[in-house]
Amino acid sequence: MHLDEIKQALLASYRADGGINHLDGANLPSQASVNQLAADLMHLLFPGYFEASGLTESALPAHVTRLLQQIDERLVAEIEKCLRFARVPEPAVAARTRTTALLGELPALRKLIQTDVTAAYQGDPAARSVEEIIVAYPCVLVISLQRLAHVLYHLGVPLLPRMLTEYGHERTGCDIHPGARLGSHFFVDHCTGVVIGETTTVGSHVKLYQGVTLGAKSFETDPDGHPIKGVKRHPDIGDHVTIYAHATILGGDTSVGAHSIIGSNVWLMKSIPADSVALFKGDSVVVRSRRKVEALVGQGPGPAAAADAAGGEWHI
Repeated sequence: MHLDEIKQALLASYRADGGINHLDGANLPSQASVNQLAADLMHLLFPGYFEASGLTESALPAHVTRLLQQIDERLVAEIEKCLRFARVPEPAVAARTRTTALLGELPALRKLIQTDVTAAYQGDPAARSVEEIIVAYPCVLVISLQRLAHVLYHLGVPLLPRMLTEYGHERTGCDIHPGARLGSHFFVDHCTGVVIGETTTVGSHVKLYQGVTLGAKSFETDPDGHPIKGVKRHPDIGDHVTIYAHATILGGDTSVGAHSIIGSNVWLMKSIPADSVALFKGDSVVVRSRRKVEALVGQGPGPAAAADAAGGEWHI
């Protein structure tokens, strides 16, 4: 086929298969612009780490001014596109307000993200320095962008939060929805294959390994069979929980109590209490109280484990 024939076939396809066209509608956010925004935000969060040349203390104010201006201009433009798409009244004014709100959160977000860096350094014996964590560990990128996107999500900005987290997803293999609520000191080791759904809550000092899914069991549907949006679908993970590789925890009514350990490949759809261990024993998943010897490094056993060192167990 000649190019003109291919063009005509495509035009016919656009008319026949209109569901994937976006013509004569609001201008959508530019993926290239959003990707640059993600990179600029990482430079702003971690000055001196990603620059092509060294950054001095004396040059820092001018550096921050330049980055803030770039980010502010780009954010306003892309948020306005998102709000026009959603038919929000006075999108230009609303974009300005939401941009200022996000940028105002940056100092607090930096403080929170610093706890994630600390958790990664303290949680991985292979880490040789904090610098290595920041420049080389995928968890820093994906968690930092999710925390930024989470602010936009709660400011009611459509499209852009998910585009920011997808930039991190594409680069790390770790998919954290912008709606998920993450506590401090969050560490995802290796990152690849991790999925954290929109209505998940994760406590503080939680550690996940590769392949973990915090997902939904099934979707509630309306009378027409369409999934109902906005309902609680994903689990709640308590403080000081460790979830090992390829474990799957599903359901909005499923919770994992604080100081618990979920073993590799465990499939969990029922809640377990604090200070528990869930693991495979033969062909079944069993849950028992943590024992004293199973305390994580730098952390004592929880109350239930201390009270019941032998630990009864039950099948789920």
